[in-house]
Amino acid sequence: SIGAIEHALGQLNTDAVQIKTIHKGTGTITESDVNLAIASRAIIIGFNARPDPAARRAAEQHGIDIRFYNIIYQLTDDIKKAMLGLLDPEFREVTEGFADVRDTFRLPSREIVAGLYITDGKVTRSYAVRVLRSGVVIHDGRIGSLRRFKEDVREVQSGYECGLVVEGFTDVQVGDNMEFYRKEKVDPTA
Repeated sequence: SIGAIEHALGQLNTDAVQIKTIHKGTGTITESDVNLAIASRAIIIGFNARPDPAARRAAEQHGIDIRFYNIIYQLTDDIKKAMLGLLDPEFREVTEGFADVRDTFRLPSREIVAGLYITDGKVTRSYAVRVLRSGVVIHDGRIGSLRRFKEDVREVQSGYECGLVVEGFTDVQVGDNMEFYRKEKVDPTA
């Protein structure tokens, strides 16, 4: 994907505006990536990749823009709009929590329950969830059910365990990570 993205972005260059790639890599976006963006006054583009908790905190603290994509043409459209000064995001993602998959259970309905330990933040049933394997997004979807001690719950805080079903996804494995987020409307006048 890196080569295809670089080629697509290279075609957007004009005499007035040039896109410069400072660093490229695969896997999780790390705190060192954020530090490089701070020093270079750059944005970070994650293509099917997400930041680890330390990178997310550093980016928020220093105001570094991290944009996430999983379709190349959406990435190029947004960069083209940014080059023209027209890109005003209507929604932004707010990451609320992270969890590690410690165990999995198959239900009679063939759904897979992920036994989670919430490592950071919290999970609420209304959040969206990304399943990450080795730092790469393998599924982005909704929470089907959230349980604690066989009881339906609305929220689970950091430091606790719970069971979670991801709607329409049955390939959860021990060692996967989950990122919980919500979309927040951004006031363009702010």
